[in-house]
Amino acid sequence: MYNIYKDEDYEWIKELMLYPQTLEKNLSYFDNTSGITTPADPLEKIIFQDKAKKAIRKVAQNRGHLLMVGKPGTGKSMLADMFNHVIDKSMGDYIRPKESIVAYPGKDQNHMRVAYAPPEKIENHILKVNLAIENAKNSMGEFSLDKHISSVRKVKNILLGITALSIIAGIFFPPAFVITGLSGIGAIFMFIQENNHRVQEKIQQEAFSSKSANVKHITDMVPEILYDPRKDINLMIRISEPNSKNMKGGFRHDPYQSGNLQTPIHKRAYLGAHAKAPIIYIDELKTLIKEGYMSGLLEIMQNKKYILEGGSNTGSGAADMSENYLRADNIIIACCNHDTLNYLQEEGDGAFLSRIEDKGEIINMESSVEETKENVAQVAQYIKQEIDNLDTEFRNAWGSVMGKEGHIGVRRRSEQIYGRKLPPDYKLKAREFSRNAVAEIIKELRCRSADGKLSCILRPINGIIKTAELEAIVENSEHVEARHIRKALSEHLSIEGAISKEITEHKKDLKKYITSMTDSIGYVVGLAVICSKSSGQMFGQPLPIHCQINAGGSDVITAPGKIGEIAKAAAENVRASIKKLLYRVGAPYAGYEMHIEYIQAHAGVEGDSASVAMNIGLISDYIQQPVSQKYGITGSLTGEIILPVGGVTEKVRSVMDIDLTMEGACIPWQNKHDIEPLLINMEFEYIQEEEVPGIRIYRTEGRKDPFDIYFCKTKYNAYRILMGLSKEEVEDRITERSKRDLEFIQNIKKSQKV
Repeated sequence: MYNIYKDEDYEWIKELMLYPQTLEKNLSYFDNTSGITTPADPLEKIIFQDKAKKAIRKVAQNRGHLLMVGKPGTGKSMLADMFNHVIDKSMGDYIRPKESIVAYPGKDQNHMRVAYAPPEKIENHILKVNLAIENAKNSMGEFSLDKHISSVRKVKNILLGITALSIIAGIFFPPAFVITGLSGIGAIFMFIQENNHRVQEKIQQEAFSSKSANVKHITDMVPEILYDPRKDINLMIRISEPNSKNMKGGFRHDPYQSGNLQTPIHKRAYLGAHAKAPIIYIDELKTLIKEGYMSGLLEIMQNKKYILEGGSNTGSGAADMSENYLRADNIIIACCNHDTLNYLQEEGDGAFLSRIEDKGEIINMESSVEETKENVAQVAQYIKQEIDNLDTEFRNAWGSVMGKEGHIGVRRRSEQIYGRKLPPDYKLKAREFSRNAVAEIIKELRCRSADGKLSCILRPINGIIKTAELEAIVENSEHVEARHIRKALSEHLSIEGAISKEITEHKKDLKKYITSMTDSIGYVVGLAVICSKSSGQMFGQPLPIHCQINAGGSDVITAPGKIGEIAKAAAENVRASIKKLLYRVGAPYAGYEMHIEYIQAHAGVEGDSASVAMNIGLISDYIQQPVSQKYGITGSLTGEIILPVGGVTEKVRSVMDIDLTMEGACIPWQNKHDIEPLLINMEFEYIQEEEVPGIRIYRTEGRKDPFDIYFCKTKYNAYRILMGLSKEEVEDRITERSKRDLEFIQNIKKSQKV
């Protein structure tokens, strides 16, 4: 009998079953998370990223730059905050700016100069200047023509007096009326002159009614403080959308660009992060690249200074600039994903990366770590930290209610939130995690990774922890238990997880219908995954496949639908594998047309993990042997060997749903460690079908609803499980079918000749 397994292989499978005991031993130092202490050093509160933490301490020592590359949720932002904390506590007093940045007029209206001076000194200087200007304004008298008006009025009154006397004299001496006429005309002229002076006085008073306007040319010369280190005390500035404006600074638009109202250049200037912050954290380099600021950043990193220029090409501020340089000796902390890193490696022959490596370090964030005793302890520590954070959130949100109304008031108000009665002893406080609940979180981290590792993408886990906490709080449970974690996992899904759940619900009925309507020949249940772009989490689902192989056609393989390049290549490899098998067993080759259909895979299929399923479907149709629809299968077929694939844990977990009526799965031998997390908090036992080893997991209590997982090294192991045939039986039936096909084709050719 053909058997590729060795004695130690069976022992290795049995060793897998010791995993829950090993995990229990690693968690044995506590009963619940109340016995776990969190580290005082904030940097040590970040788990798994030991390389990054070491690099941060090293780079902080010599004030270098730092580039963190990794998937979202691995802790890049937290590490940047911790870098700021380390620098602040160690060297903050020395690298924090001590001088104010002051701007004052330059050689013309489009230029300004900048100066650095102690804030107290420049503040006192500006205060004295402003006080002198204020005194000058107050000392200015109001414009007046009283003296001119008074002298004209006196002449007017004299002429009026002469006119009156000449009238009286003219009664007795008529020639005196000549004097009356002359003096009257003179009085009228003086009256007009008096009015002219009054109008002129009023015009001048209205024109210079504001004292500030009188001294505007002086106030425009007063320096402007652009940066005061006493007010901006943060060492680090976080820039989410880096561009020239928020990184360098610039000049604001002046709506009063003419007359006597224009704003001087130095009063329209503002500074960006380069001039104000010793540390600049660029949250996502991809936005910096899109904004086209990379060249400007490289220049400043090299020269440590820059000229402040107008931010727009046209309009107010376009020609504005500083006459001298601003200092820019910044520590750059940047983050990006791997796709952005590929661009940085090509852009300018990696100029930015070269700047980072010259005085700093590039860190590849861990996406997964080995499941060691130390890392398991870090998971427990992380959960404890999240519990403490949630407790703080509760105090911040409900502290006032607790202080005024006590626990009774909190319970009464919480009933309005939950829409149901709560126990009389209900208390709103974060619950500690039991050991089994911690094990469930570790199980989830294992399921989201592969090769016996723990996923380092922790952001989605935060939501699961909080959801489980709220489940325990509503239930008024003493601790968060494993059942709360499982319920939180079913509710806390990403958009891809929700879509996968809907698809799986549809696939339940689809699979039952296919099984009931077919003889299962050529039909096989493959296993696929949907990957979340945000968290990297994979969600498994069954993938029904139908295969046909017909003799006498052109020697091709057809896989219609939205099939990716890798999936197409996998189909071609399957065709080559079958041809090689026919040749090896000495079966006459008649030429075959092979057809593969991914049933209702509307979103498309990519990858080679269905290649062994395609092979089984084609062989099933070729030898007319039904395939068990109770078992799913995944693996990459190369010749006879089944190679490992990704997402095996999630693939298997997706078909363990009892409503799906699946009874087991076949997975590649090298993916055997991906089954370990499925054993946590479950009953199981070793099984063996002929030469193929496996593990049986009981899905419900009382050792009910068994689910068998078999570890296949070759396609013949999969034939044994899914079709119940040995290697010899398969090869014999292939030979028989091939002979019949060849005879059939020869008869057709003879009939055509006749």
